[in-house]
Amino acid sequence: MDELDTRIISLLQEDGRASNAGIAREVGVSEGTVRRRLKQLIEEELIRVVALLDHSKLGYASEALVGVRVAPDKVTEVAERMGSLEEVNWVAETTGSFDIFAWTTLETSSDLGIFLRTKIGTIPGVQRTETFVNLSVKKRWYGTALKS
Repeated sequence: MDELDTRIISLLQEDGRASNAGIAREVGVSEGTVRRRLKQLIEEELIRVVALLDHSKLGYASEALVGVRVAPDKVTEVAERMGSLEEVNWVAETTGSFDIFAWTTLETSSDLGIFLRTKIGTIPGVQRTETFVNLSVKKRWYGTALKS
């Protein structure tokens, strides 16, 4: 990946619907060059172009990060099981006080409580959870800073 790829990706992170022609004008290359670069980045699975929902605008008022402590021999199994739950948007195995973190969105805080007790809490190997409820989201950015 070179500086041109990085610039193309940065523009798409700002506006995922940016046209190849618009990107080409912005970075100073032909539209065909942008098209080829994007095709290669997608084929090499360096990027995915997707639509991301803003759950809060769809009535999901309860957004939380759930830290989960798990029996050492069950971490991957629990993470995979959590990843299959429709309420879970993102799951990562981690180091530190928790073995797994999951980001979840539900319609109400009551729904969050039910979800924690009946879905997460019943997975074999789960020892403890701690839930961090979002009070207010100040930044929602799905990209990452790229070095050019």
